[in-house]
Amino acid sequence: MKHGNDNRDRIQRAVAERYGSQLMVSEDWPGLDALTRMAEHRSHRKFEGRPVEAALLQLLFACAFSAPSKSDLQQADVVHVADRAKIRSIADGIPDMPWIANAPVFLVFCGNNRRIRRIGEWRGKPFANEHLDHFMNAAVDAGIVMTSFIRAAEAVGLGCCPISAVRNHPEAMSRLLELPAGVFPVAGLCVGYPAEEGRITPRLSLQVTVHTDRYDEAGVKEKIEAYDRRRDAVLPYRRQRNPERFGKADFYGWSEDKARQYAVPERADFGAFIRSKKFSLK
Repeated sequence: MKHGNDNRDRIQRAVAERYGSQLMVSEDWPGLDALTRMAEHRSHRKFEGRPVEAALLQLLFACAFSAPSKSDLQQADVVHVADRAKIRSIADGIPDMPWIANAPVFLVFCGNNRRIRRIGEWRGKPFANEHLDHFMNAAVDAGIVMTSFIRAAEAVGLGCCPISAVRNHPEAMSRLLELPAGVFPVAGLCVGYPAEEGRITPRLSLQVTVHTDRYDEAGVKEKIEAYDRRRDAVLPYRRQRNPERFGKADFYGWSEDKARQYAVPERADFGAFIRSKKFSLK
């Protein structure tokens, strides 16, 4: 029972830190060990030098690919980038993320529509789904597998940091990893034993992101502004984004940062890259 009390208290502390609110947790609920790890999730960007055992990594892959897959199509792959020269090349293309080069393990999770197309060819069947949904299915499958890998990794004491910036230069990434038509990068992942505890990142209130029966935006602006203030109190931004273009804000919160981020074009060529991979996106 003491163990249940400990998990309950840890979850409640993590929820309060992340969402700024209290949550009722019963010590009698099953699975609190796993829920505690999820509630206390932290991204890690500093790692110890010790390697991740190859056998352990294979087990984590096995757990990750045990995740749900749309219609059992299994349209996700992972490229374990073990060649340090290739990792250095990736890191050089993303200079503001030095943790890529320092991570003991670097993975690239990919959507894969190629395999199911080839199966259709082998079986003498047409591919009759040339539209946006078949891209979505592969991308979502890859995201689910990556999330499952992160959960498995954290269960054995590893830390992770997703890297969406592998899509900044998708053509170069595709050439480096020799990704054929129908296979595209979704996100990278740094993996290793954490060198520090890390921090819990505050998130939007569940009142903003969880809806019942219908989508509801009542009071959302005020709730986001309250989140800005709560987050700034514990995790203020160290610098403002693009001050030469937008000026220096007296108060710089999450919403100002994200508004500035999406005011500047980013990955505008990704659609063309995906089409070059034989996805029609109609």
